[in-house]
Amino acid sequence: MQSSNHESGFSVRLADPDASTATGVETAGRSFFRRRRNRHGRGLRGEVMLPTHPGYRTRADRFDDMVLDSAQRLHDIWGKTLDGVRFGVDEIPPDLEQLAAHAVTPPMGSYTPASGDDGPMITVYRRVVEQACSSVDELQDLVHDVVVEHTAEMLGVAPETLDPVYRRRY
Repeated sequence: MQSSNHESGFSVRLADPDASTATGVETAGRSFFRRRRNRHGRGLRGEVMLPTHPGYRTRADRFDDMVLDSAQRLHDIWGKTLDGVRFGVDEIPPDLEQLAAHAVTPPMGSYTPASGDDGPMITVYRRVVEQACSSVDELQDLVHDVVVEHTAEMLGVAPETLDPVYRRRY
């Protein structure tokens, strides 16, 4: 159905010409997917940014960004003391099966001292940290705490002296 106003050149056309205008919304002619997508008027479900778009970030990418933000914050505070320190993310600790077999709580991160040409390494275990959190804000705080604790271990200082906003959350 199309209506038009010939004097101003303005025209209106229905987006779905098969839709019934008398009863409002007709579900018999729509596919199952279209009926389920906006069920009960809740709007679109899922991510707003599709994986094919350049701005799309996975959970792992966002977690990496949190670790880098925490490392940058510490570097801004301590400067050259942290030059050469590498920060990384692993999915799980390397010995998780043995820890689970002995009912030991898995570590959220680790510190590896410098060896050869490689500088010291602070590693955060993504899956362990994510499971300990219930919200994104809590996740960001816990990631920062893990980075601070292992950096403090590396420097041999208390975590509270390394970062003034640190407080043990787990």
